[in-house]
Amino acid sequence: MRVGLFTPVVIQVPGTASDWEAGGGIDDIAEIAATADDLGFAYLTCSEHVAVPVEVAAVRGGTYWDPLATLAFLAARTTRIRLVTSVVVLGYHHPLEIAKRYGTLDRISGGRLTLGVGVGSLREEFDLLGCAWDDRGARADDAMKALRGCLSISRPAYDGPYYRYDGLIVEPCAVQPRVPIWVGGRTRRSLRRAVELGDGWTPFGLTTAEVAKLLDSVDLPDGFTVVLATPPLDPIGAPQHASEQIDRLAEAGATDVSCVISARSSAHFCEQLAALAQLTSSRERSADE
Repeated sequence: MRVGLFTPVVIQVPGTASDWEAGGGIDDIAEIAATADDLGFAYLTCSEHVAVPVEVAAVRGGTYWDPLATLAFLAARTTRIRLVTSVVVLGYHHPLEIAKRYGTLDRISGGRLTLGVGVGSLREEFDLLGCAWDDRGARADDAMKALRGCLSISRPAYDGPYYRYDGLIVEPCAVQPRVPIWVGGRTRRSLRRAVELGDGWTPFGLTTAEVAKLLDSVDLPDGFTVVLATPPLDPIGAPQHASEQIDRLAEAGATDVSCVISARSSAHFCEQLAALAQLTSSRERSADE
């Protein structure tokens, strides 16, 4: 099972983010990203929100660094770790816009992009940006089909119900022949969208029992990725609890785990990463024996 990280500072959800993150900056993020890269973690994440209503921010948080700018910076400070959008809201962008911007990120990172996408769930933000809300699911399906045909192709063509284009050059494009696409969501429809059009599913807001039930309701293709998130972990202070949380997600069907780390500072976060790397390495050795 692969272990990745919710990048601190760039997303600050109340009840999940540590206190130090409110004053954290780009140097802290760079240090943590480089440490995670050196320790062998699988990926770093960054989410997308443009503007969050004040009353909604009390639950979702109001700090969301732009994923493209953030992950491009981290691409230059790392060499191996993958860069995951978790998630880009499909309804906010034309597929060719995503293909150009994130195809460029894939190129400058040497093929380390995983494109996490979602339908979107914040009506106020859709209205603010002038984006269609009522048919966003159908639009997202069409956008994903379009992305399959343009992310790694410099002369794309597509003819769908919402998006149509031909006779264009989109250069640079992604260097990976098939950029992995993970679909976020919390419904059976989001899982079916992931199975039919993507490479993985990254649910949120569900219990492990609910996740397991949904996974049992569909036939998963070979190599399909299921990404589940931990609550805040304290690998130094509570290693047994951290290990149990990861085991619980594995039992629910996770192939990948996105870890939230509790810390007092960026330096302490890096210490926690080293402890978590040792913990997961020991877990893997025990599984092999």
